[in-house]
Amino acid sequence: MDKRILLAALVAMASLQAGAQRLTVEKETVDCGSVAYDAPVTAVFELRNKGARKLKINDVRVSCGCIGVDYPKGEVGGGDRFKVRLTYDARQLGHFEKTAAIYSNGSKKPVYLTMRGVVLAEVEDYTGSYPYEFGDLRADKNVLEFDDVNKGDTPELEIYIRNTGTKTLQPNIMHLPSYLSAAVTPEKLRPGHAGRISVSLNSEKLRDYGLTQTSVYLANMPGEEVSPEKEITVSSVLLPGFDGMTAEVKKFAPKMEMSADSIVFDFEGKSRKKGEIKITNAGRSTLKIGSLQMFTAGLRVTLGKRELDAGESTELKVTAYRDELSKVHSRPRILMITNDPDRPKVVVKIKTK
Repeated sequence: MDKRILLAALVAMASLQAGAQRLTVEKETVDCGSVAYDAPVTAVFELRNKGARKLKINDVRVSCGCIGVDYPKGEVGGGDRFKVRLTYDARQLGHFEKTAAIYSNGSKKPVYLTMRGVVLAEVEDYTGSYPYEFGDLRADKNVLEFDDVNKGDTPELEIYIRNTGTKTLQPNIMHLPSYLSAAVTPEKLRPGHAGRISVSLNSEKLRDYGLTQTSVYLANMPGEEVSPEKEITVSSVLLPGFDGMTAEVKKFAPKMEMSADSIVFDFEGKSRKKGEIKITNAGRSTLKIGSLQMFTAGLRVTLGKRELDAGESTELKVTAYRDELSKVHSRPRILMITNDPDRPKVVVKIKTK
């Protein structure tokens, strides 16, 4: 074949390929999560004409008559983006998966779109305040406190969340330690919708009595990086058990008495202040303070003695630092774990002015 004819044929073929339409879809499947019975739900699909010539949708065929379709009836310019909306009437309970086939002059085969979810008789209403921001997610709290936990307990706390963005999110809790687990309902959260995260504590996996603290992170989607803006602090207080103690034995138990159960610090322009509480053993055997811990930064604590004989006293001295306390999320408190069966956990509240 003459080289000039071959070259002309190749140029013509390249020209045809360059001018060919090409219909693409950003996300072929949309998960609608949980929807209420008889409340129509709409899935929005982003498409694009990646060809150079104008594109025309010739037909859209749906898998059943329960689906409504909205799409551009005119031509779509080369390189332009557009949307196709599928609306399911949600008149049947249970899981659903509905499809639509897009026929156009932009592709030889149809482009398939799928919407799925589950229709429930009732969808929980998580109304309320969401003051804490985690990207496009907002939450009703950023601190979890498991108080008064006994060995063997599996308490559960909930975080209520709302998607304030424009895209469907898949919330998840990152960096969970072995003693915590979390479940998100629904797994995928559509824009404007709310859900909840249930966080459970397995007390059998806590090593020591007293306070255990950690930080977990609320992500909008799996695989996000950890950052301080996503932090949720979690604390748990594991108590010693006295269930086997008889009334007769209890008569000889230690008894902890305190001059106050809180300290108020009025900084009056100063950066730090000091306070103290007197502790007395009013019982008949040795009082042991096995754990002395702070729930937050901003406090320095010293205790004269950890073991007090019957009738003996000591002082708990506390120094509060104004600037550090102003940055903490949770309530500043001091925790003591004792062998007093009536007061195994003693909390000293710290208040500031």
